[in-house]
This record gives sequence, C-alpha cells and structure tokens, in this order.
Amino acid sequence: MELLKEYIIEKGRVIADDVLKVDSFLNHQLDIGLYQAIGQEFQQRFSQDSISKILTIEASGIGIACITAQYFGNLPVVFAKKFSAKNLNPEVYESRVFSFTKGQFYQIRVDKKYLNSRDNILIIDDFLANGNAVLGLLDIVRQAGAKISGVGIVIEKSFQDGREKILKENVRLESLARIKSLEGGKVTFMD
Repeated sequence: MELLKEYIIEKGRVIADDVLKVDSFLNHQLDIGLYQAIGQEFQQRFSQDSISKILTIEASGIGIACITAQYFGNLPVVFAKKFSAKNLNPEVYESRVFSFTKGQFYQIRVDKKYLNSRDNILIIDDFLANGNAVLGLLDIVRQAGAKISGVGIVIEKSFQDGREKILKENVRLESLARIKSLEGGKVTFMD
C-alpha cells in the first residue's frame, strides 16, 4: 500500500534496529484519512470472504478494526482485553501472549457470548513482529469453534518471525506494508 509506505517514510521514526515508531499517525495520534484508506484496502483484500466479525486486541488494533468494519457493512468488532475487570463475564476464551512492545506476558480474554461456531472471523492488528498477539487471537477463535478468514496487518516487520509462525497455522496473511529492515535507522521495504 503505497500511501502507508509514504507515511512510514515521512512520519515514522526508527528508534532501534527492531523498533519503528509510528505513533504520530497510527497508534497514538490517529490519522483518520489514512485509517480509511487502510480499512478500504483490507475490505478489498478480503472482499470474497463472508466475514461476520472482526477481532483485534486492545488497544492499538481497535481503531483500525472499527474503521475496517465500516467497509464491510458495519460488522461487529470484538477486541480481546488484556486486563481483567469486575464487569468482565467470567465465561471467557483466554490465551496467554507475550507483548514485544511491552516486554511482558498478558492473559487476553474475550467474553464467550461474542464469538461462536457460526462466526467467520477476520483478525486485524497494527503490527506483526513475532506473531504472539495474532497466535493468541487464533487460539481464541479456535476455542470458540469459529472459522478464520485471515489476518490483516498494517505494518509487518518481515525480519522477525511472525509471518512464518502464522503461515504455519495455515492462515491467510495480508500485510499492507512489509518492512525488510530497519538497520542503520533506515526503513527498507520488501519488494
């Protein structure tokens, strides 16, 4: 997706050989025009699937999933919660994931009444690094007995092993920008 690549080059900041900061437009301050283009692109890529719900993980995936849902005719968006709360139903699907960004494990949870075996799920997330968040979401989809149409990722760090892990699960993966390297403070995209 050329527009996204332009944003990454112009507004992204490489802060380490494995960390790209895109908080000025993607995951802290949100550029809604870009989000709309992202949502349209995901809809085009998955338009042949009969998706019933979009699943993501809090917090950065929520905005992208919501905008994307509009292009699928306002589908419901379900997000896995990282933190337990008194008002969370105890009947949940649960999976343990390691956050690359935070450097810690989380138990992610989805209320059982929001996913079921009749659902056809599209997973949406902002970044793919080592694939742990997506693998946790796939685990939850499987616990629900739902079908998985695929995974849509905004930015993939292809030099990490997330893609390989997801493809081993026999799941379709669509990434809008695939980064080959961040070495030397420079973003290099996959061809």
